[in-house]
Amino acid sequence: MAEQSLDRRAFLRRVGAAAVGLGAAGCRPGQGPAGPQGMPRRPLAELGVELSVVGFGGIVVMNEPQEEADALVAQAIERGINYFDVAPSYGNAEERLGPALEPYRDQVFLASKTAQRTRQAAWDELQRSLERLRTDHFDLYQFHAVTTIAEVEQIAGAGGAMEAFEEARDAGLIRHVGFSAHDEAAALALMDRLTLDTILYPLQWACWYGGGFGPQVLAAARVRGMGILALKALARGPKTATSGQRFPKCWYEPMMTAEKAALGLRWTLALEGVTAAVSPSHAELLWWACDAAEELRPPTEEELALLEDEGRRVTPLFTAS
Repeated sequence: MAEQSLDRRAFLRRVGAAAVGLGAAGCRPGQGPAGPQGMPRRPLAELGVELSVVGFGGIVVMNEPQEEADALVAQAIERGINYFDVAPSYGNAEERLGPALEPYRDQVFLASKTAQRTRQAAWDELQRSLERLRTDHFDLYQFHAVTTIAEVEQIAGAGGAMEAFEEARDAGLIRHVGFSAHDEAAALALMDRLTLDTILYPLQWACWYGGGFGPQVLAAARVRGMGILALKALARGPKTATSGQRFPKCWYEPMMTAEKAALGLRWTLALEGVTAAVSPSHAELLWWACDAAEELRPPTEEELALLEDEGRRVTPLFTAS
């Protein structure tokens, strides 16, 4: 299909259009002031929220001593990050992030997720997450890793998790409702079934160029006016022995140098409609992303050509349905 196939010239036009309004700090038109150290912020669709273009992925603090988790969160706040994302499936990340984030809770946008698909199970997990994260509400609560059409039907059907989300929103326990997914068909089906505020989805150069994965879902989210948050911006491909030894909490191979990580992030953040990219699972990768964001600019045509060529040679993490 035309939407699923890579049209490089169209992509270049989109990147070029985004570049027209970029200021010295890498800000798009309508973006709020940069945070500390020049971290750009962008509106999350029409939700009345401005997020740092780099989000703090909760796995960064997973399995870290509490003192280290506290220091990492404090440094992230100092670097201008105001978007934090976590999930119960990230080991002990919620337990570590809760105390670390507590002093800054009123300054940040906190997102969590549930992989539960029924009303009662989703409600129960929400309560546990609120307690662990020491908060009385989530700014964003998401259906986590929606993968199959059967899950979509369960979430949206009678007794499904959406009922718990609606009740929680009415009670002020969550402000916005979204989902994450790694499957194109499931993402499109869920957007067709439900009215949702945000999508958290892999938008990454190798998947786009080598797997045709991303364009159709991105277009569908934009048509619906959803807030678009990106996963895997610093990814390269499947995990290797070298990447596994250096970044053991990362289930894929990330870009292995700061320069390459910066290019991956810049590619993702040049996609029209993307507000922010969530960092991978190690602090070193998070700080690389912060460094890149503070000097944010769209990729050049030469850089896009380089990524396109490499993207057709790398095994993509995900491919289109």
